[in-house]
Amino acid sequence: MNSRYALDKSNAKFLGVCAGFGRWADVDPTLVRVTAILAGLFLGPIAIVAYLLIAAVAQQG
Repeated sequence: MNSRYALDKSNAKFLGVCAGFGRWADVDPTLVRVTAILAGLFLGPIAIVAYLLIAAVAQQG
């Protein structure tokens, strides 16, 4: 596991959040993307805002 989280723009589908998390946690990014989509369906705006906040914070760092 990498010590720092960072966006993965090379494998990004939208902003690179899921690809970055997959690389950081050593998990297939597709699994992370499916989980994010399911979270978006069940949690609605909370998951979408969290995704965008993670993207904004990670891009600053």
